[in-house]
Amino acid sequence: MMGSYPRILQTALDTTDVRGLAEFYRVLLGLRYRPGDDRPEGGAADDADWLVLVDDDGLRRLAFQQVDELAPSTWPRPEVPQQLHLDLTVEDVEALEEHRDRALALGARILLDRSADEEEPLYVFADPSGHPFCIFVG
Repeated sequence: MMGSYPRILQTALDTTDVRGLAEFYRVLLGLRYRPGDDRPEGGAADDADWLVLVDDDGLRRLAFQQVDELAPSTWPRPEVPQQLHLDLTVEDVEALEEHRDRALALGARILLDRSADEEEPLYVFADPSGHPFCIFVG
């Protein structure tokens, strides 16, 4: 039997706009770019095709990979499945509403509003590239 297991380094999301989607999650989740992935200085063209966001301890959390085409999920309709989604939690309903507003201001759109559910209030959003993600009280 093996003594160790593979560890998740990061979750990588395909996108047609690497910098745009990285910025969305950087601001939404309070992350930062790994060294070297910040926006180029002096107005240089940003031709990044792979960016990584890290937490305050420098641990990789999310990566973004450039693709030429990406069919956004049509969830809850079945034509294009979710394929992957992120579950994010907040402390209470007040925080849920605050982060709903932040997500929308950053370019997300609401796919499902279950904020009135007494047992598990939540929102399901699509990020600017169409990836579903949930924010719920947990």
